[in-house]
Amino acid sequence: MAQMTYREALQQALREEMRRDENVFVMGEEIGKVTITPSKVTEGLFQEFGAKRVRDTPIAEEGFVGAAVGAAMLGLRPVVEIMTLNFILVAMDMVINHAAKVRYMFGGESTVPLVIRTPGGGGGQLTAQHSQSFEVWFANTPGLKVVAPATPRDAKGLLKSAIRDNDPVLFLESLPLYATRGEVPEGEYTIPIGVADVAREGTDLTVIAHSYAVVRALKLADRLEKEGISAEVIDLRSLRPFDMETVAKSVRKTHRALCVEEGWPSYGVSAELAARIQRACFSDLDAPVERFGGAEVPMPYARPLERAALVNDEKIYQAAQALLHESGMLRRGVGGSGGGSANGSNGSASGQGSQAVAAAR
Repeated sequence: MAQMTYREALQQALREEMRRDENVFVMGEEIGKVTITPSKVTEGLFQEFGAKRVRDTPIAEEGFVGAAVGAAMLGLRPVVEIMTLNFILVAMDMVINHAAKVRYMFGGESTVPLVIRTPGGGGGQLTAQHSQSFEVWFANTPGLKVVAPATPRDAKGLLKSAIRDNDPVLFLESLPLYATRGEVPEGEYTIPIGVADVAREGTDLTVIAHSYAVVRALKLADRLEKEGISAEVIDLRSLRPFDMETVAKSVRKTHRALCVEEGWPSYGVSAELAARIQRACFSDLDAPVERFGGAEVPMPYARPLERAALVNDEKIYQAAQALLHESGMLRRGVGGSGGGSANGSNGSASGQGSQAVAAAR
């Protein structure tokens, strides 16, 4: 195993796939000769592969995503970088009405082997228009695949699988993850799209998350362990297709489920998870599925208000404590000193997001 950052793992995957298949090329804003995008994942590719396969584009997401869809239909394998997930809104028609529908509308005679890489989420005082998590919009769309790796190992393996896939894939990254380090297998490997990972085994509570929320879920598990509570962490890795089998197996073992996401919880990834868990595991649950996400407000710029709006470790801990109390586990004397209910907190499905921001004023 080699140690590398999330960013380095993505760079390695891109370089290896471009060497393996001459039909793979990358395009996006400021990714070429001078790489100044937030991710810096394409750094060094221009020097090796040249301007033909590392294409700088104008600031026109609809135009270059549309060009990539056309190139993919003709047999190339474009990997498009969009500077942040927020900017993909400009290209929604190309993604939803073209890339996602070509295979169906052409009766399977044409495919769109396109990857769109982009980081989402907040936390850098980038304000309301640059701090959003829209992955659920794409996970709602038939014809698209959506992946959101949380570790360097998964980032490399899933990016290679996405590039080789014949359907369009939204590859969701996260700015806080780029500098994180982890073990990556040496040599050739891929990770199949649609398979979740048991990031940590446990017996008392299942915590389900994706992308950067997995980091927070693992911290929660560490904290609960000190209180005698064993939490299992499921890293979804893929949002569409979705690995319900792994999730259900875990919930049937622990009898409790907490779904955590960085985005808004209403109609979100956690809402879909809760609905599926209730259907598949109803008789196994000791309490209703709990959901937790960011405050349901446009992201503030002021640092104290931004902190109040974001998911953080303490809020997730309080949500877990509320679930454990409701299920009767803590009242039976198992584990920690207890904690307040998540109701009324900024990210609980039953709370009001504006309350948390108002409290920080």
